[in-house]
Amino acid sequence: MSTSKTLIASALGAVVALGALASAPAAAADKEKCYGIAQAGKNDCASATGAHSCAGQAKTDKDPGDWKYVAKGSCEKMGGSTAPKK
Repeated sequence: MSTSKTLIASALGAVVALGALASAPAAAADKEKCYGIAQAGKNDCASATGAHSCAGQAKTDKDPGDWKYVAKGSCEKMGGSTAPKK
């Protein structure tokens, strides 16, 4: 590939990546953390209780300290809570 084609391909890749980043905050605004609905190994981030520090590390189904992002307003319909249970 010539230098100009490589430069164009790199610039196009950067534009596509920036577009994906720009849409992420809008998508996050339509979601909320829902505690107590995540299946084992399917949580979205660290446990509220400190049991683990990363996504995908939930050990049990529906642990009240583990959460997943869901559409705003749907958490309680799924049997979860928007605040961790102590």
